[in-house]
Amino acid sequence: MRPVIRRKADHHAARSAATRAQVMSTLERLLDAGESFSELSVQRIIEEAGVSRATFYAHFTGKSDVLVRLTDELRESLLALARQWDPASEEDGAARFARFFTQVIAIHRAHQGVLTAVREAASYDPAVGDFYTADLEGFDEAVRGTLLSEQAAGSTPADLDAVAASRIIVWGGIQAIAHHIAVDDGTGDAAFARELARIWWYGAYRRPAGTE
Repeated sequence: MRPVIRRKADHHAARSAATRAQVMSTLERLLDAGESFSELSVQRIIEEAGVSRATFYAHFTGKSDVLVRLTDELRESLLALARQWDPASEEDGAARFARFFTQVIAIHRAHQGVLTAVREAASYDPAVGDFYTADLEGFDEAVRGTLLSEQAAGSTPADLDAVAASRIIVWGGIQAIAHHIAVDDGTGDAAFARELARIWWYGAYRRPAGTE
């Protein structure tokens, strides 16, 4: 590619990225202000973002697409935390989980408007619902993988059903976190993270063998 053409392509890519970021930040700002996602129109979003309808649809298929992309960025932040999990660490597992959940709760609080909108839209919008389900299924699979690895190493009891356990702690955990954030002002975050961590660690990863 010739230098002039490359500079033009780079400039166009930079402008496109800036436009997407502007629209996404506008939607998050509106949601954080208490706007209902179902009642927000594309027209309202583009007016607040200061872009034309043609520009909006050149970058997004609709408002659900904007929401999914916002949530995808949050998912990457959460996955980055999850990847730090090291089963071989000598640190107490419950303490590691507590630190992890403290960070997870902080991310959820910082983006509460977006995550509330995702849960709301997932119930009636197939595009958001499919993304939300696939997102949790990804975490479910990751947790199930660590449980199976710990079982193979002899650290987690062989009688634990890894499929059922991962489903319970992932899908139940996300609902518990959402409810906690909705009813707690933040003063109970540390205690909630600690208890959730202990339930995960001692209820699954280090549950006594033969427990019925």
